[in-house]
Amino acid sequence: MNGYELSVWALLLALGGQAFAAGLAIECFLLRGQPAARWRIWLALACASMLLALQHGYALELALRTGLHDLRQALLAAVAASCFAFATYALRRQQA
Repeated sequence: MNGYELSVWALLLALGGQAFAAGLAIECFLLRGQPAARWRIWLALACASMLLALQHGYALELALRTGLHDLRQALLAAVAASCFAFATYALRRQQA
């Protein structure tokens, strides 16, 4: 597997992890009966996660259309998105 393929797979992982985190945050944001502070926190997490997923999607599109890629950036994005998804999942479980 060369650097290009590894970058594409890492960006796919980053996009999937960030989309998963956004979905969890939106789900928790839509829950009724929670304090306003917690509601705003979930809104902020959902917005940030959706924007980061969009960024990963643009990086993936750039790699697929033009072949321009940065392996280090793609791997960092994958690790960061995985950590973000795990943290969002853990917060959601803690809230329940």
